[in-house]
Amino acid sequence: MTTVPHGPLPARAPGAAGPPAPVGREELLARLESVLHARGRALLTGPAGVGKTEVALAAAARAEARGETVLWLAALPADRAIPGAAAAALVASVATTVTRPGPRAEPAPAVEDGPAGIPATAAPGGPGTLPSGVFASGVFDDLPGPQRTAVAMLCREAPIQQGGWDPIALRLGIARILRTLTSRGPVLLVVDGAEFLDHDSTDLLRFALHLAPPSLRVIAVETPEPYGDTHGTDAPEPGGGAPGHPGRAGAGHTAHLWVPSEADLLLVPPLQADEIAALLIHHRLPSRMAGRIHRASGGNPRLALAVGRSLADARTPVHHAEALTLSGRARDLARQLLGAAPPPVRATLLLAALALRPSATLVRRAGRPNAEADLAAAERAGLVSLAEDGSLAFTAGLLPSTLVHDACWAERSAGHAALAEVVDDPVEAVRHRALASDRPDEELAAEVTAATEVARRRGNNALAAELALLAAESTPGRDGARRIARLVDAAEEAARAARADLAMRAATDLLARDASPTDRVRARLAVLDTAGQGLTDLDDMYVHAMEDSEGATALRAAVQLRLAVKYVLADGDPERSRTAAMESAALAASVGDARTAAQALTVQARMERALGTADSEPVLARARELELTERPLGIRNAAQILTIRHALFDDRLTDARDELNALLPLVQRRGSVEDAIELFRTLAEIESRIGACAAALAHAGQSLALTLEAGLSPGPAWYALALAETAGGSLGRAASYARRSVQASEEEGDRVFLSRSRYALGRVQLVNGDVAAALETLRRVQTDERAQSTVDPSMLRWHEELAEALLAHDAVEDALALLAEVRPVARRLGRSTVLLGCDRAQALCLAAEGRTDEAAELLTGTASRFAEAGLPLEQGRALMALARVERKRRRRSAAQTALHAAATIFERAGAVPWLALATEAPAGELPGTATGGDEAPTALASLTEAELRLARLVGQGASNQEAAAKLFLSVKTVEARLTRIYQKLDVRSRSQLATALRP
Repeated sequence: MTTVPHGPLPARAPGAAGPPAPVGREELLARLESVLHARGRALLTGPAGVGKTEVALAAAARAEARGETVLWLAALPADRAIPGAAAAALVASVATTVTRPGPRAEPAPAVEDGPAGIPATAAPGGPGTLPSGVFASGVFDDLPGPQRTAVAMLCREAPIQQGGWDPIALRLGIARILRTLTSRGPVLLVVDGAEFLDHDSTDLLRFALHLAPPSLRVIAVETPEPYGDTHGTDAPEPGGGAPGHPGRAGAGHTAHLWVPSEADLLLVPPLQADEIAALLIHHRLPSRMAGRIHRASGGNPRLALAVGRSLADARTPVHHAEALTLSGRARDLARQLLGAAPPPVRATLLLAALALRPSATLVRRAGRPNAEADLAAAERAGLVSLAEDGSLAFTAGLLPSTLVHDACWAERSAGHAALAEVVDDPVEAVRHRALASDRPDEELAAEVTAATEVARRRGNNALAAELALLAAESTPGRDGARRIARLVDAAEEAARAARADLAMRAATDLLARDASPTDRVRARLAVLDTAGQGLTDLDDMYVHAMEDSEGATALRAAVQLRLAVKYVLADGDPERSRTAAMESAALAASVGDARTAAQALTVQARMERALGTADSEPVLARARELELTERPLGIRNAAQILTIRHALFDDRLTDARDELNALLPLVQRRGSVEDAIELFRTLAEIESRIGACAAALAHAGQSLALTLEAGLSPGPAWYALALAETAGGSLGRAASYARRSVQASEEEGDRVFLSRSRYALGRVQLVNGDVAAALETLRRVQTDERAQSTVDPSMLRWHEELAEALLAHDAVEDALALLAEVRPVARRLGRSTVLLGCDRAQALCLAAEGRTDEAAELLTGTASRFAEAGLPLEQGRALMALARVERKRRRRSAAQTALHAAATIFERAGAVPWLALATEAPAGELPGTATGGDEAPTALASLTEAELRLARLVGQGASNQEAAAKLFLSVKTVEARLTRIYQKLDVRSRSQLATALRP
């Protein structure tokens, strides 16, 4: 038994804000607090490891932050066999928790001997003295003698006499203790592991809670026991009662703490895939495998963290194309969950794990006559979920994997053989027959190959990939050429299905055999095509593919194409990528491979654009022509999608969106998962820019869901969500998604999306007013982009954001220098909307130099031109900047007009965070600007924003060192800036500065 007064909670002053909710539990925690407020009783339930205790801890921490007394009672399995264990622990917890204010009250007069013959107020050491144990706190001084004696016996601070304690006195004593405690203020009692409470304690608590006042609120935390009582319920009851008392442990035991109608039951659900990613990041674990970890864990936080730690502890990083490391702690946790199931239930679950489409009917027909009952018990344990039609699914991929892993070959073979006899699909029957045999058989392999073709025609690419590999593995070794041919087919089938693990398995088998160079290259290309962002750790694959493709022009073209992609994604070298793409296109054209040539030209066009050459559009046009003669296998990396992205870069957004919407039905019907992810992500980027905020959030969410489901790296999808949230969601969520994208891209070594995600993060930081952080982040983007030789400023618009960050940091000359650097490039390339962004930043520089009339005129024109370009959010930003300048000009009415115009634009677009920024300040006043009306002193209006922030800090009493720390400046910079402030305001001391800042 564990008693934790105040739980393992951080010390907080009463009234302090409570801690944040556990990852993914904000809504559940709010519901729990609402239930406690309304009814005072709540039962948290769910499978082991789902996070019930974490939710209760968060609720307890918030209660403690409000100044409430928190009692934490954690029952353990062994407590079930100890009568009164939990009640005694509760009494000890109360004694430890309560400190009586003021001087110690005098003990109540001694009374006649109680039922045990011990004076009620006397310690075991002698009459008239206080016990040295739980009674030393003085909280029990007001208990009547018999109740005090019974409590002392319960806590073993008095000998238990023949006949035991007085049960009525003990009931009343526990109830009185809780009433006394609540008379001093609200109390929250948390009973963790309520299924382990002994019968006596359950009876005592039930009685005490029935009499408790509303200021005592209770959370019970329970893990259901679906297989009946496994904790020795046949032990005799205290007091000689017979076994099987209704309050005894077992299924439903916890409900007897109170009448069921008195409490609300709250089920703690598994976490969603995106929440698992956030959980991994919170625990400083790699998040790039979040989708696969979610599938393996089923959203169970304990399982997910175990799998995540297994990956983090692996000697070498696990690649997307490799199986997850499901050993050690992760496998042991799965065994614990499965180990509670009786042997018949485990046997039924093993059959379900072996089936392709498991159902209760199928398992029953395969030899488990009690399948429905077994599966119902497994569902209560949280191991499976059952649908109305009897179909079932395991709640975590680690569970069937562990069942199959721990079963011997004979058990697996017998299960597959039984399933082969009862499944109603010939394709599935062949699969089971093949898996039931451990001997290669050409006849069986041929049947599996035929089944592969059927699965492919049905559009079931995942099953086709599995069957193709099974056909290869069923081929006799003496027929080496046929086995190798089938392994090549299996690798390419896996690539079509985006099954990186199967592609790697097939390639590994093939490369261990005497395969031809052509076959080795084809297998390696299949692995590379399923690698997603994770190209960094596959250098050997490229090297060997280049060696094996020597003399094979078509294969060399294909390898060069993959190298071109790697050079830009993993190495950040667009010039080298362009060279490889040009060589690939030439080689492919020489052998009439129009498809590879089109793909290579597409990569070349992308690099030409990044490098700022004039060849980008002509090269892209050639790629489009080739695609008309040889239709690409998908839209990802196709000339068609690059044409759309060029329209996005050029802010021809309506055209780009129309073309994507035309592609959407085709991709949803026949495209691959990667195609759909690319399409939804690009749509989200376009809609974020065009001001269709709700659609941007929806499409970014779809991109992320598909990414996590496919087990691909979520970095690009998180980047799209960061943009969408910045446009129309929450700036806090936008920053969170951007940070996640940064981490995932760093883990993958993806240089392209690392720059993009840092840009998204820096932009949010700037909008939020975190200038120092924004400046650091955007300077890293500048360094990254220059290292990658990126010239075209339209592909990632960091220049205008960095210029504004520099300006806000009072580095006007640096901001002007950056704008002077980017403007000629933008003019040469015809990037008109890049120039508009530069104009907005230039106007703010003019205002900082005191040229406010010129700044206002430039911003007015910039806002109009943004509107003409169809960029409402950028128009609104320009109007907000105009309002800021008008405040400097002491034109309050003009500032109000600009702000209201911006707010109208943001409201029409559904740009929630921007609307909040435009409306959060009083009319005519912008966040971070001087207060007051048109009569505000000219000198105060002349301060730059950076100077005004420093002036306010110093005016509020901050020292130079404190101000430097808060503004991320050096003390020398603060001193120099203060000198300029004093000169502008004509003040000579900090007190005069404080007076000058008063409205």
